[in-house]
Amino acid sequence: MASTDKTAVPLSSPKSEATPPSAVAAAAKSPVNYSFVDVVLRVLLFAATLTSVVVMATSKETELVPVPGFPLVRIQLQAKFNHSPALVYFIAALSVTGFYSIITTLASLSIVLNPTYSKTFLLFFAFFDVIFVGIVASATGAAGAVGYIGLKGNTHVGWTKICNVYDKFCRYTASSLALSLFAAILLVLLSMISTFTLYKKIRD
Repeated sequence: MASTDKTAVPLSSPKSEATPPSAVAAAAKSPVNYSFVDVVLRVLLFAATLTSVVVMATSKETELVPVPGFPLVRIQLQAKFNHSPALVYFIAALSVTGFYSIITTLASLSIVLNPTYSKTFLLFFAFFDVIFVGIVASATGAAGAVGYIGLKGNTHVGWTKICNVYDKFCRYTASSLALSLFAAILLVLLSMISTFTLYKKIRD
């Protein structure tokens, strides 16, 4: 007589298939490596400010310009950044920002290697990044105003445009301004990252 007994198949418990809460918590706590992102952005900041300063410093151009009232008489005149206080301020501000980016890059690398004093450094970053956003933005605005006058002139006060004569100087100035605007955006991102990372460390 055939046996009617059936081999009992063990049913897997739903609890055994579920992901343990500790694993879920560990996955939720695995953050983006903000320290690495911070280092990369600060290296980019240094490259942007250095390139901007070099481009502006090498933007000089010499052209033959007609003498007002004597269109047949032409003299050599040079356009350089140090002829404008706004452009001198621009060079100084971007140079200081580049030096700041070197210091903070080294500090950010120290956080990656030894996060013992990470909260102190992050507080420093969050404070000074905002300050340098203002410095770079003000320098870019001042130089941009001078560049706009050079490009369009101002007929109301009798300021003539010069970019139709000093085209190389104006191209270099525009490129330098674009790089400084990029540096300002990087500083905004760095300030946000520093503040957010500091918040997460305090909350945890």
